[in-house]
Amino acid sequence: MNTPNANSTIWIHHARARSSWYELDAEAKTTYAERWRAIDAAAIANGATSTGSHTVRGQSDYSTVEVWTFDSYDAAYDFWEQKVTAEYGRWFVFANSVGAKADT
Repeated sequence: MNTPNANSTIWIHHARARSSWYELDAEAKTTYAERWRAIDAAAIANGATSTGSHTVRGQSDYSTVEVWTFDSYDAAYDFWEQKVTAEYGRWFVFANSVGAKADT
């Protein structure tokens, strides 16, 4: 039986920049990126782990994928809620999957 433990929840995030992202000036892009990195850093400080951002090759609607683990679904949801509040969805098209570690 799977019991809740550290990093038992996985979050897989696929993304691609919206056209409007490329129209932003460098300063605005930097400001947004710094906000999002601060959210990432806070999640890691609270026990999350990330493999970083990876370029997608092959057939996909997205250009990047990130894989994160969290202590709980609530922690993953809180992380994503912070990203949405920081206007991530305004600039990127995305798809997320979240799930608990399966029994092995």
